[in-house]
Amino acid sequence: MRDHLVAVDIGTTSARAGVFDSGGRMLAKAKHPIRMFRPKEGQAEHSSEDIWAATCHAVKAAMTEAGIKSSSIAAIGFDATCSLVMRDRNGNPLSVSTSGLPEQDTIVWHDHRAIREADELSASGHHVLDFSGGSLSPEMEMPKLKWLKENRPESWEKSGFVFDLADFLTWKATGSTERSRCTVTAKWNYLAHETPGWKADYLKLAGLEDLKEKAGLPEGTAEVGTSLGRLSKQAAAELGLDIEVEVSPGLIDAYAGAFGALAGAASDANLETSVALIGGTSSCIVAFSRDPKPGRSLWGPYYEAVLPEHWLVEGGQSAAGALLDHIVQMHAAGGEPTTDLHGRIIARIAELRAETEGDIAPNLHILPDFHGNRSPLADPHVRGVITGLTLDTSFDGLCRRYWRSCVAIALGIRHILDTMVGFGYRFETLHVTGGHVNNPLLVELYADVTGCRVVVPQTNDAVLLGTAMTAAVAGGLHSSLFAAGSAMQAGGTEYLPDPARKAAYDRDYRRFLTMVRHREELREMA
Repeated sequence: MRDHLVAVDIGTTSARAGVFDSGGRMLAKAKHPIRMFRPKEGQAEHSSEDIWAATCHAVKAAMTEAGIKSSSIAAIGFDATCSLVMRDRNGNPLSVSTSGLPEQDTIVWHDHRAIREADELSASGHHVLDFSGGSLSPEMEMPKLKWLKENRPESWEKSGFVFDLADFLTWKATGSTERSRCTVTAKWNYLAHETPGWKADYLKLAGLEDLKEKAGLPEGTAEVGTSLGRLSKQAAAELGLDIEVEVSPGLIDAYAGAFGALAGAASDANLETSVALIGGTSSCIVAFSRDPKPGRSLWGPYYEAVLPEHWLVEGGQSAAGALLDHIVQMHAAGGEPTTDLHGRIIARIAELRAETEGDIAPNLHILPDFHGNRSPLADPHVRGVITGLTLDTSFDGLCRRYWRSCVAIALGIRHILDTMVGFGYRFETLHVTGGHVNNPLLVELYADVTGCRVVVPQTNDAVLLGTAMTAAVAGGLHSSLFAAGSAMQAGGTEYLPDPARKAAYDRDYRRFLTMVRHREELREMA
């Protein structure tokens, strides 16, 4: 009986696969690394063939660990970072790299080579920008596509397909060139609520009149939870599955995590007062609403990017976990930011806090925008700020800087939420998932700094769970995304804000906003 599911998540550094039953229980999980190339500062690339090989390795390993037969799998779903894959007319890799190497055919999501192109498109004032926060980030696909046409003309001339990474995976799995409504609505300026969704005048304005031909784009999109068809014979063999497995349209990884985290609220009145925080290398804030609530600097609102008849909006931080890694690496007492070293730092911070009644670094203040500001400033050009540095090179000095970096990340999340409230959103509960749930400092701070009730899902991997939920609908195990969310969610652990800390963090927030203003004043000085 086909009553199990496979979910695949492609992150920045690895491919992960999970095997689930129809009730949302994860039976097994496996992980395999993927390579990254950095040809220049601000540039990052993958090999899509390497990603597919890692995917197959992870799926086979997870299936072996689960101890079930391929005949038990009803469907497979994929989620991925918003990386961009380029292929020629025969489906072979095309170089996106200044190195010219053909295997480097994928621009990684956080690559910022297209800042100038993003600025140009943002200045156009086109109608599509009303549904991307009034501007475009270099992390989105249109600026990257414009960069490719202008800087890799030999690859552009040969191009036959350009995919968001999640759509590449479903193409490899099925041979179908259909694109997910999730990916193209959120990252390609496709307007799912309008007909036609592709705006010819916008493509012309961007210098991409030939995009639909060069990228192999269909007119419509595939709804999340439908089926793109079954695994091809080749893909089934490579994945260690069989050709009876249905394939669900791909998801953006953060949106899969948001659905997995908010699934319990998705079928009741609490959905619009709940918001998901997916914390990893970066941080994403994702919320759903019945009505569009446009707002500058927020990505979206995107119609039916996940749930039917719902709009999705996203805010986020371009560097969160990456910031903490950087703080560890740059300090004299730091080093390679391993899990063990992070754990030692966190444990020592707890000791230092227990030894003092106040903040362990009261004169140290940080703006966390070391990789630009995604929200709420929508400015990839701004940079991080640290004020209050001393000559301290001790391990405790590192701990103090790490602690204030955690505070800064939480203050940045509060800044995003406050901005969203100004656009008509109202949040009471913050559902936190991703790697940040393993950092007790961040979980505590998210509650205390934002004033929200924080819920950490019981599942240790809401991203894979969200993807499994959509696959469950594609495979016929549940009748709708709402039904899958209700049946497969497993509750969570609640953390309430400590009222005794409110005044101190309110003061920190005022200082945070003051630093934002002062940074802008410095930048504007002639």
